[in-house]
Amino acid sequence: MSASSVVLLPYAPSSVAVARQRLCSDLQECGVYETAIDDAVLVVSELLSNALRHAHPLPSGQIMVAWSWTDEHVEVAVSDGGAATEPRAGRPALSSLGGRGLGIVEYLAASWGVKHEGEITTVWAVVAIMGTVGNGQAPLPEPALRECG
Repeated sequence: MSASSVVLLPYAPSSVAVARQRLCSDLQECGVYETAIDDAVLVVSELLSNALRHAHPLPSGQIMVAWSWTDEHVEVAVSDGGAATEPRAGRPALSSLGGRGLGIVEYLAASWGVKHEGEITTVWAVVAIMGTVGNGQAPLPEPALRECG
């Protein structure tokens, strides 16, 4: 099995909920395990929130969210109009109100990175569907399938 989706969304905080819901729905329809859906949805939320907070919109004024999945993994990607700084996982103080998003992505994803194509920046992450989590180091118990509805 292999499938993908690309969604152009308004450059607005409300787009996070739309992306989460669409990703969750797509993965449910394909019978992806609940823990992988939860991880992928959290990762796309963090990537999209980070882009909305720190980057510019695409030339169209929108932001692009894409995902693809196979039997082994889900890859999510958020493309924007770039920012003044490079996305990187930070180590915020305990009292900090933010700065943890890419650290969460780093923990949940088997891998993640940034690619640049002209003015467009894409931050991507790969989440394992079965077997491992947290950079491929912790085994997962056999999860139950999430029911659609």
